[in-house]
Amino acid sequence: MADPTFETILYEVQDGIATITLNRPDRLNAWTPKMMMDLMSAFDHTDADDQVRCVIITGAGRGFCAGADLAAGSKTFAAGEREAERAALGDTEDVTRDGGGRFTLRLLESLKPVIAAVNGPAVGVGATMQLAMDIRIASTSARFGFVFARRGLTIEACSSWFLPRLVGVSTALEWAYSGRVFPAEEALQRGLVRSLHAPEDLLPAARSIAREIADNAAPVSVAATRQLIWRGLILDHPMESHRADSRSMRLRGASADAREGIASFLEKRPPVYPDRVSSDMPDLWPDWTPPAYK
Repeated sequence: MADPTFETILYEVQDGIATITLNRPDRLNAWTPKMMMDLMSAFDHTDADDQVRCVIITGAGRGFCAGADLAAGSKTFAAGEREAERAALGDTEDVTRDGGGRFTLRLLESLKPVIAAVNGPAVGVGATMQLAMDIRIASTSARFGFVFARRGLTIEACSSWFLPRLVGVSTALEWAYSGRVFPAEEALQRGLVRSLHAPEDLLPAARSIAREIADNAAPVSVAATRQLIWRGLILDHPMESHRADSRSMRLRGASADAREGIASFLEKRPPVYPDRVSSDMPDLWPDWTPPAYK
């Protein structure tokens, strides 16, 4: 499958790892409606491409994402401004919905694990877009900020749901109330990121994590596990998770992947998993009705 091209991001697949690079370095990769649409399309590609085992997201130049592009000045968040821009781009969804949240919800449905490699400043939507990514690592030069209250706004991109679950209510409220920009060391101490790396070591570290997944884990099992854990956060009782876990174990236990996983272990060789995410995903919630969000 040929790598697609986009206006605001770079997309490359190499050795089973898709790297998506926010690519507006002259604007510190500031977010635009076009970037939202490009990112959502990119995840349609990663889901459909069985060669992709893991996804890395990073930024071009010295920033990860400086938040929303403020080129329109005080009108940037005015009612109708973003909606008109998205409609002009052919956006067919409800254009009154927050674009960052639209991407977060798409990211939540990803069939491939997602690693954020935060290479520089990540503020506003540059911080909130990471929260639905599975593993976040950062450069020692990265900075984070949920700066919305300092711009007369409120947190977005579903961060009122994700952030307290990741770092606790008190830290989430402190960061959101103050809107201050804080260093990577604080992000590490409070649990927002997994690890810090010298700038030149950041992408190699992300690829090392991705390689561990891509080289050893069955892609369908990874995709199912991702959905079990993320969806499990909104289930009402552990019994619902137990039912989904049991169904997954029964279906995957009878799969060709399970036979290969056990055989490769016993034969002390690398596994070659035959099942494909595009065709062999188990239906873990046959009665699942996604929450209404459109």
